[in-house]
Amino acid sequence: MCGMNWRSIDLNLLVVFDAVMRERSVTRAGRLIGMSQPAMSHALNRLRHMLGDELFVRTPNGMTPTPRAERLARPLRNALSDVQFALEPPAFDPQTSQRSFAIALNNLAAVVLGPPLVTATCGGAPGVRLDMQPSGTLDIPDLLDRGDIDLAIGALESPGERFVSELLLEDPFVLVMRCGHPAGGRKLSAETLAELPYLEISSSGEDIAFLDRWLQGRGLTRRVVVRAPYVSACMILAKSDLATVFSRRMAQAFVLDHALEFHEPAFDSPQVRTSMLWHRRLDDHPAHRWLRDRVTSVSRALAKIHAEHVSVA
Repeated sequence: MCGMNWRSIDLNLLVVFDAVMRERSVTRAGRLIGMSQPAMSHALNRLRHMLGDELFVRTPNGMTPTPRAERLARPLRNALSDVQFALEPPAFDPQTSQRSFAIALNNLAAVVLGPPLVTATCGGAPGVRLDMQPSGTLDIPDLLDRGDIDLAIGALESPGERFVSELLLEDPFVLVMRCGHPAGGRKLSAETLAELPYLEISSSGEDIAFLDRWLQGRGLTRRVVVRAPYVSACMILAKSDLATVFSRRMAQAFVLDHALEFHEPAFDSPQVRTSMLWHRRLDDHPAHRWLRDRVTSVSRALAKIHAEHVSVA
């Protein structure tokens, strides 16, 4: 390696390596970069010979990288990203751009920030494409490192110095039930909250153990009778006497489209923090900065609406 003539290296081989590393499949990697499978296999064999390592081993779970490939992956991905950014125009024109942005969102961000972000982004940038992905099962730091997503929005803290986190919204939890619920007209004391049958959201990722602790401190317990994902929660609540706990902005969004109402009982609610996370290498990238500005602008508008609503109430 010390005597390697770097000027003789075909840099396209590094693109092939990066694609296989990202897809863990020669066929999918070929589709990603527009090469046939035979051409991909030939390029991969050349790279293996050049580096003196197998790089990827075929297994039932796909192409598994060797330790050498694992060490190469991040610096090569960063280098390729830097080259890609360097070749982009020095300024970003949203009116003419055909760029695609990939954003990972949790449930709250998808419901609360997703719709106004689409309006704010696509309205002034007709050629820009947004790829919004549910973040629940994603390895966010890895995807940001690899450049597979541009942003992540959710209950996120910066996992390292190479990332930047910006707080967007804060919300308390509220109690949600159907309109006309028997408990809706009563004082929602600890005893009343303990008597309710609850729907637990199986896909929320939010920790509502605070409610159980609050009740236990008063010698009471909560009774969960149904677990269901967000996608069916509103319909279940609207047709039953179940209650559940949502962040307030999520509840406000659901109340608009369903026969539901929300209440703010006297429990000690923590704040649900929604943040935007990105890789530090993109700080000064014009297109990325434009996208972050759209997210921040939408979040500030939502916070202003909430503040006005609270002051009127």
